[in-house]
Amino acid sequence: MPKKINLAVIFGGESREHEISLKSADAVMNVLDKNKYNILPIAITKKGQWLVGRRGETYLKTNLALANKENGVTVAQSQKLLAKTYQEKTVANFMEGEGSGQPIDLVIPLGHGTFMEDGRLQGILDSLHLNYVFSGLTASALAMDKNLTKIMARHSGLTVAADLMIKRGDKINAGQIIKKLGLPTVIKPNQAGSSVGVTIAKNIKELEKGIAAALKLGRQVLLEQHISGRELTCAIFGDKNPRALPVAEIVPKVSGWFDYKAKYAEEGSDEICPARIPKAISQKIQKDSLAIFKAIGCKDLARADYIWSREDNKVYFLEINTIPGMTAQSLAPKIAKAAGLNFKTFIEKLIGQALK
Repeated sequence: MPKKINLAVIFGGESREHEISLKSADAVMNVLDKNKYNILPIAITKKGQWLVGRRGETYLKTNLALANKENGVTVAQSQKLLAKTYQEKTVANFMEGEGSGQPIDLVIPLGHGTFMEDGRLQGILDSLHLNYVFSGLTASALAMDKNLTKIMARHSGLTVAADLMIKRGDKINAGQIIKKLGLPTVIKPNQAGSSVGVTIAKNIKELEKGIAAALKLGRQVLLEQHISGRELTCAIFGDKNPRALPVAEIVPKVSGWFDYKAKYAEEGSDEICPARIPKAISQKIQKDSLAIFKAIGCKDLARADYIWSREDNKVYFLEINTIPGMTAQSLAPKIAKAAGLNFKTFIEKLIGQALK
């Protein structure tokens, strides 16, 4: 019998995408071959403590049902399994559980958003000299910063919408913003995922309200010209020789655009893969996706999002996700399936290329 591979699966975290992370971890852990892998679950609570081994597994089972409810997991529920109620942030209060000393061959980080996908978790893993799936610290940090990603995209020849940045404390002139970007205006927290905090303002009042709400989620807000068109996405898969998988079209059913609800609600949107679009548009998106993947320095898997404009027929790059969702509703597994990779094979290939 070959030696089992020790896999640590990290999930949860302090971001607003905590619940999506639990669903991703559950889906991946259920498909892993228990005869091939020793699985070490590591849950990160909403206050940042790590629960390792059986405690991590219990955390997932306890909170998975809550993750499917509208308000998700509360902070109090997230902290329940801790042996102590920690009042101070110390190294000793960082981690609990019986598996902390177990050798680890590979980590699968399945957290989304801030603290999990933005380079901070990757930096911890680098410091511990642990090999892991998905992009490294620098690429993760760049991709999470929407403004920096767009700068890289422009430099790489991709088309992006007109934008401007504002930060907390800036004097906001709504009239000047509208003069530059027009209406509607898209408002995005500069560092957040899953469309958390994103709004589309159709007038000055909505613009001011949306900016105020976004500034509560971060110090910087990206404002963009609204592009009306078809929403398309492309997954890039591989490390040394990455390839662009088939382009998918997203048709939101419960919202006017692909917001958080449309992304994660059951039957919140239709994903058509391969997208029913002209071959030239599909090839353009695949080419652009590979270009931004390489420019940022991504690894293993990422998913790039676009709008194909109805007005000028151009394809506008929006953003790239370095840890795409792995839930039953997630796009990356559906795109991989269209490329001939069922979910289990898809995960096995991710693990295999990371171990190399």
